[in-house]
Amino acid sequence: MNLDEAQRQRVSAWIIEGAKLSEIQNRLLSEFGVKLTYMEVRFLVDDLKLTPKDPEPPKVVAPPAAAKPAVAAAALPGNETPLPPVGGNVSVSVDQITKPGAMISGKVTFSDGQSADWYLDQTGRLGVVPKVAGYKPSAADVQDFQTALQQEIAKLGF
Repeated sequence: MNLDEAQRQRVSAWIIEGAKLSEIQNRLLSEFGVKLTYMEVRFLVDDLKLTPKDPEPPKVVAPPAAAKPAVAAAALPGNETPLPPVGGNVSVSVDQITKPGAMISGKVTFSDGQSADWYLDQTGRLGVVPKVAGYKPSAADVQDFQTALQQEIAKLGF
């Protein structure tokens, strides 16, 4: 790691710009002709008393908020109709005794009255087994089911 002061300052600038160690390793080779292993680059950065920046987590875009129900024109402020509860016509329950092979299981009743068993396995996969073979709930019911299920699981501390 025989770098002169100008080269060390250049490496410091790369770290400040947010370069990763592998990028620094490649730049050292292309710009200075210095071939270092990844570990040697790590030691160099440590010798310079620098810490690479963690990449910024991706920005999470909030889903669009549900539109408020229409309020009569003569309604006074504060008298708005409350929004329906999340998971409107879909009800989800959690089994007291979990089905074998599942981390958590339960039952769901969709808005059309059809019901199904659901389970979450050890790998985090969600399974839904309808009572009527071939039944497929509507897309809105699936979304309501997922939202209601998340709420139920959160209540249990999962």
